[in-house]
Amino acid sequence: MTLIGNKWTVLIVRDLLQGTKRFSELRRSIGNVSQKVLTSNLREMEAAGLVSRKVYAEVPPRVEYSLTETGRSLKRVIDAMSAWGAGYQQAMCH
Repeated sequence: MTLIGNKWTVLIVRDLLQGTKRFSELRRSIGNVSQKVLTSNLREMEAAGLVSRKVYAEVPPRVEYSLTETGRSLKRVIDAMSAWGAGYQQAMCH
């Protein structure tokens, strides 16, 4: 829970499960997150071994983020949370 305990981490994992993304793509897909918060979360996730960061020697520099094997193993957790949320939402509507 310490690794995925905040909403941004879960959203980052959700988006990176779809494939490698650049910073700007992540920021757009996640929505209302500041650059500072997203950068901080990505750094923490990289330090924890969930995210891999690849920098290309280009001008301007291009940086891509992807999930590591450990990060991809969170798919089951994200899927379970999604299924629970859908069930909960359906139960609340009835």
